[in-house]
Amino acid sequence: MTHVAVLLGGWSAEREVSLVSGKAVSKALGNRGYRVTEIDVDRDLGERLAELKPDVVFNALHGRWGEDGCIQGVLEVLGLPYTHSGVLASSVAMDKPLAKRVFETDGIPVPEGVIVSREDLYRQEPLPRPFVIKPLNEGSSVGVRIVRDGDNSLEDAAWPLEDELLIERYIPGREIQVAVLNGRALGGIEIRPKSGFYDYDAKYTEGLADHLMPAPVGAETYARFLDYAERAHNVLGCRGVTRSDFRYDEENDAIYILEINTQPGMTPLSLVPEIAAHSGLGFEDLIVALIEDAGVQR
Repeated sequence: MTHVAVLLGGWSAEREVSLVSGKAVSKALGNRGYRVTEIDVDRDLGERLAELKPDVVFNALHGRWGEDGCIQGVLEVLGLPYTHSGVLASSVAMDKPLAKRVFETDGIPVPEGVIVSREDLYRQEPLPRPFVIKPLNEGSSVGVRIVRDGDNSLEDAAWPLEDELLIERYIPGREIQVAVLNGRALGGIEIRPKSGFYDYDAKYTEGLADHLMPAPVGAETYARFLDYAERAHNVLGCRGVTRSDFRYDEENDAIYILEINTQPGMTPLSLVPEIAAHSGLGFEDLIVALIEDAGVQR
């Protein structure tokens, strides 16, 4: 019986989401006859895995230290097969400015943006409003804020962020996200938040956003989304499953990639399982496919 260690929890800002993803993954694997050991990740992970000696690791961590190449490096040192992308792809994808530069080299459109210090942002806004403020390397929209005309002074905000921030031009329009499995796009979904934008709460609270699958855009436009997502996945050297997030400026028929997620959520509200199910791949089949891919790739 194949023994799978499921990594979940951790200490990033996305700990609670990871716990839900990990539990869902564990249940799916158990239903398919795998022997499963859950590990709520702490800094003794190397020792625990060395003692446990699993056949394969399912990485259900989200955010820093879980999907930025750090845990992947530990698993490489231990010689353990693991799901999702490797060290390089994970670290580049998590570094938003670096990932944008790589996307540009492959002709994938990205929003105009600059990196500024928090102090410089307070002194002089680097782009005309509206613009978006992002941490350089967080996921799940943690720390993201849209600054619009009429908003209060930025100095009034309590920023739980680093000294450097990514400032991007706000792209009006629609939110489209595309899942890619082993280099092939499974489909694209449109997200319509009922208020504000698709922030952390809207992602993980039922009823705060409508999901339209497949995304209701023309066939040619839909194909462009899938193409860009596949190219983003492949140009970074990702494996397993990824989810690319796009904005669609419908008025100008312009598509922009915002980021790629190398370890997308596996919660009941997560988009990749929903997209996969629409393509005919059920949740348990998706999880098993990731386990099998980890074995094939190593």
